Amino acid sequence: MSDSRPVKRAEEMVNWNIVFPNQANPSGNMFGGDVLAIMDTTAAMAAKRFSETQVSTVTVEAVHFAKPIMVGDNIKTTAKVVLVGNTSMMVKTDVYRDIGGNKLMKCVSAFLNFVAFDYQRMPTQVPILELLEEDETAHKMALTIKESAKRRQQELNEILA
Repeated sequence: MSDSRPVKRAEEMVNWNIVFPNQANPSGNMFGGDVLAIMDTTAAMAAKRFSETQVSTVTVEAVHFAKPIMVGDNIKTTAKVVLVGNTSMMVKTDVYRDIGGNKLMKCVSAFLNFVAFDYQRMPTQVPILELLEEDETAHKMALTIKESAKRRQQELNEILA
């Protein structure tokens, strides 16, 4: 049986924000939870745009806080669907600090999983992803993360059983 879902390219979503003092600790570093909230919003927009449905976050995987983000920084968040299942999508999301001179420094990366759902809040199919050459590395990373998460969940199920 062939898959009748449409094939679609993913669009990169871009979001700009400025970091305010209420988003930081006493040292001036942006709270990780605030960064994750911005990443989740941008990733949800990418997933929603790709699936043309409502979406909900399922998991946040492989979060890496590489560099600090400080009060007053302008930050650029990018998000793009890099892996799809039947009703799910994995979105690679990155946050960059604007360091001036049209230069950006990558500060945070993560892969967020979303499920698409219909108006009855039931999971619904998503299009098949047309993978672009520029997205192959992120796609391979997403596959590795997906397998690791699956193993972790199986281990947790055994422990909690």
